Amino acid sequence: MKKGTEVEVLDTTLRDGSQQEGLSLSVNDKLKVAEQLDKLGVTYVEGGWPGANPKDEEFFERAKQELKFKNSKLVAFGSTRRPHSKVTEDKVTSDLLNSDTSVVCLVAKSWDMHVTDALQTTLEEALLMVKDSVEYFVKNGRKVLLDAEHFFDGYKANRDFAIKVLDTAASYGADTLVLCDTNGGTLPSELESIVKEVSSRFDKIGIHCHNDSGCAVANTVYAVIAGARHVQGCVNGYGERTGNADLTSVIPNLTLKLGYTTIPKEKIQLLTPVSHHIAELMNVTLSPQQPYVGTAAFAHKAGLHTSAIVKRSDAYEHIPPAKVGNGTRFLVSEVSGRATFKAKADEFGIEMSSEALAKVANELKKRENSGYHYEAADGSFELLMRAISGENLDFFKVESFRVVADWKSSAGKAREGDLTTEATVKVHIKDKRIIATAEGNGPVNALDAALRQAIEPSFKSLKSLFLTDFRVRVIDSSSGTKAITRVLIDTSDGNKTWSTIGVSQNIIEASWQALMDAVIYGLLQQSLKKNLNKLK
Repeated sequence: MKKGTEVEVLDTTLRDGSQQEGLSLSVNDKLKVAEQLDKLGVTYVEGGWPGANPKDEEFFERAKQELKFKNSKLVAFGSTRRPHSKVTEDKVTSDLLNSDTSVVCLVAKSWDMHVTDALQTTLEEALLMVKDSVEYFVKNGRKVLLDAEHFFDGYKANRDFAIKVLDTAASYGADTLVLCDTNGGTLPSELESIVKEVSSRFDKIGIHCHNDSGCAVANTVYAVIAGARHVQGCVNGYGERTGNADLTSVIPNLTLKLGYTTIPKEKIQLLTPVSHHIAELMNVTLSPQQPYVGTAAFAHKAGLHTSAIVKRSDAYEHIPPAKVGNGTRFLVSEVSGRATFKAKADEFGIEMSSEALAKVANELKKRENSGYHYEAADGSFELLMRAISGENLDFFKVESFRVVADWKSSAGKAREGDLTTEATVKVHIKDKRIIATAEGNGPVNALDAALRQAIEPSFKSLKSLFLTDFRVRVIDSSSGTKAITRVLIDTSDGNKTWSTIGVSQNIIEASWQALMDAVIYGLLQQSLKKNLNKLK
């Protein structure tokens, strides 16, 4: 029979994905992730294994009242009944039924070795376990998805038994037969051939791939090409060991590249924001190189690339980034060409002549050679471009700064004592000279406090600026404590966040440079905003 082009998407981040090393989601986190997945419009959200642990028990209880899905269906996961037990007396079965989800996903052994060695039962009993469990849930009004665990290894070891597992599930009412590459070792050419053969025998086949050989996304795509109409995976590729198939790649590959219908068409542009939102909930930094949704997925650094992409976006971008909610970024470095700097000037709203752009290129190369890294500090780079274009950024002038740190031991103990840090800054605002002194819990904090004390009376908007991150990197570690240090500071005004940079052999001077740029950039943005409002 001819297969349609609609492909169901099941996200198992809350079960399989949460088994990733270092991940630990609270029930509140799980509910928030589920809401994001529903917002994205996946077909199914697999919530976990009812009864497996107190967290999953609480999740399914709270889900009944708190989750108001508009697009997705919640799925409860569990195993077939235990060997040599009655399905009506099986605790796993009971917990699954009590979860009150309209869909259940049952995992069954399809590799004979796992039946005889892990479950220590017979192949006949394994088939009865599938029959009894599927039949029971279907009779109780549940849609059943059957995950055939280790299917591809089982198919190669004992094809007849693996097929009988599927045949039994289908015969007793399973809606979808999901072929699992549980060990993640099957390669696309082999997997496609097996899926094609299996899908010719059954109405609805699904695919569940792990990424141990780096092929989970490719395997999932090839399975669909071979006839699968149900895919399982995790947003951002979370999962045990090397993870599950990454749905933020699977979905656009199937929909934008191959024309299959996965999530609703208007939801595709939510891939990037949902991916990043879930990464925040997971407390795992998303790789910038993540395909489609990473911050570097459509970032261009080489001058040749930038020059071409300014003329035609498809010159170095395989899709328009806006389709997945991402955007083009031009990175500045010593390998950038004039087209990059022109694009950045346009982005910042700066009018620059060819001569000024050439000066920017030369200055950038000189500074990056000494340790600056403007790719990571757009705020400092914008200030550099504005200064070279002739803009006056002298909101205030610094005459000097000084930092004093005093440490006194406690009762003569060599490693215990009290440390006090004090900073003094001298600045000029118009014709007024101001001296301010402040204490802090370290030199950067003390400098920040002293600078604010000196200039806040003249620049009230400074009160809305706050530091969000402070990072230090040693550039030439071979020089030991004499090494050049690079300081990056992230600052926010509550709406926008910017990064600034400082480089010096003296970590306090590097910090001061980054701090000064952060403050000046904040004042500049406030000034530009006021001017824009006047024009309106």
